[in-house]
Amino acid sequence: MACPFQQTAEINPALQPLDWLLGTWESDEPGQGTFPTINPFRYTEMLHFSHVGQPIINFMFNAFHTETKKPLHRECGFIRMQPGTNKVAFIIAQNSGLVEIEEGELIGQQLNLQSQAVARISFAKQPHVQQVSRVFKLRPDGKLEQTVSMATDSQPLMQHLHITYHPSS
Repeated sequence: MACPFQQTAEINPALQPLDWLLGTWESDEPGQGTFPTINPFRYTEMLHFSHVGQPIINFMFNAFHTETKKPLHRECGFIRMQPGTNKVAFIIAQNSGLVEIEEGELIGQQLNLQSQAVARISFAKQPHVQQVSRVFKLRPDGKLEQTVSMATDSQPLMQHLHITYHPSS
């Protein structure tokens, strides 16, 4: 069951600097996933950012395997901005059993985030994720780019995912 998102309310002034994220985004071309402990893979993804007038953006990310179309990871959560600053926080729950709090800064139309807390279910697959960094950037051509890096018990922080999206009509 999908979360109901209504976007009839006016955007809360605290979120105005992030209004460029709002809406639905679909991957242009398959994204690339790599990490030393897994086989490289390609994926497509749809992102949905919405609000209901509160000083919070709701989001849902759904990724699919490019060739088989099978669902891969799903993430949902909330984005908050500290009023009067460029400080941003993502609160993320993933279907893999990982929960994160990422914080960072909004610089123009780029979000730079670093994990502040990572928790997981007791029977999560190893190696365990220890750190995540994420960059969202709105490019001059109107496309959204996301790069995700991660560190695990056995690997240092390195790029894991990269993908570009266009606004969905």
